[in-house]
Amino acid sequence: MEIARAAAGLFARQGLKATRAEDIAQAAGIAPRTFYRYFAAKEEAVAPLYEAGARRWVEAVRAAPPGTSVPQALEDAVRSTLRPGAGESSDSWTWVRTLVRLTHSTPSLRRVWAEVCQTSERALAEVLAARVRAGTATDNDAEHPARAAQADDTSRAGSTGGTGSAGSAAVDARLRFAAAVASAAVRAAVEGWAAGDGTGEDQPGPAELAVANLATLRDFPWDALTES
Repeated sequence: MEIARAAAGLFARQGLKATRAEDIAQAAGIAPRTFYRYFAAKEEAVAPLYEAGARRWVEAVRAAPPGTSVPQALEDAVRSTLRPGAGESSDSWTWVRTLVRLTHSTPSLRRVWAEVCQTSERALAEVLAARVRAGTATDNDAEHPARAAQADDTSRAGSTGGTGSAGSAAVDARLRFAAAVASAAVRAAVEGWAAGDGTGEDQPGPAELAVANLATLRDFPWDALTES
């Protein structure tokens, strides 16, 4: 992360074009050869900063209390992780804002940002699947023991290529779609916030923008994912 912070600081102060990989290495206190051991290009050096923010949001969704609806878990997660100053220094948020803004004009940096977003989307799909499974198990165990046993048999059949595989594939596809929509909502919010000038107390931050975007998922048919 020290290399990422050194790169972000240089990009913010002097711009991407004026910064060489050797400059980043010097600022991080390492040899250029060590830098290239970890990164193929200077733009990749800031990927850990992008990844840290994305990971914190996904993990916050994972850590939501049992029984929390998925839309609520998504919204609570952005409220707790996308507020400047929440869990990160003000300098880190300034760097992130600058780095995201730079993706609009720098194709090479935009590719790094896009790759991080895609990885985060896949991780979120796994978290949503786990929450849906956990919610189904809790409901079935408490109210429908027979259905719970049947669902367990179906799950095992799907994992071994039995009759449940088609249903599992459909559920996975819908969850991937939900994760893609949620990720796009947050990504658009962060990019919109980064594009602003940051002045004015009445201007919404990334959390407020993301919550507004995530409202599109409040009516997503989550119950349909648990139907056999």
